[in-house]
Amino acid sequence: MTGLSGSGKTTIGIALENELHKNGLLTQILDGDIIREGINKELGFSDDDRKENIRRIAEVTKLFVNCGIITICCFVSPTEEIRNLAKTIIGEKDFVEVFVNASLEVCEQRDVKGLYAKARKGEIKDFTGINAPYQAPLHPAIEIKTNELNVEESVKLILDHLKLNN
Repeated sequence: MTGLSGSGKTTIGIALENELHKNGLLTQILDGDIIREGINKELGFSDDDRKENIRRIAEVTKLFVNCGIITICCFVSPTEEIRNLAKTIIGEKDFVEVFVNASLEVCEQRDVKGLYAKARKGEIKDFTGINAPYQAPLHPAIEIKTNELNVEESVKLILDHLKLNN
């Protein structure tokens, strides 16, 4: 899943994971905050670091997928180039691009961590949506407009796409 910080990626990802578990499927969720606390803690937010962050995540995802684990990745992944890199590493047949689409204004309203406010004050450099660009996916497999759909409807949209909904 790709989208701005606060768009709802992780919230939807967790709900999707719970639904898949109910159906007896093995899953793993990978979230930007958690990954940056561990595997990628030395990486910053420069263009090169963002690319390396997603490259590593894609390699880990590929390992999980090769073991039959449905892997739900929730990352800003701000450029088409970075997302294409992930798709190449994971493999086109196993990569489903979900664009969690929320406007910058909506994301700022949901900003429980205060990141947008810090970025606007200049306390956070290279923050996507404020002083670093976000390129919306050109042709996502699924687009979820979180200002129009609730979490349950968003999960249903994904399950329907994956043909895992009864």
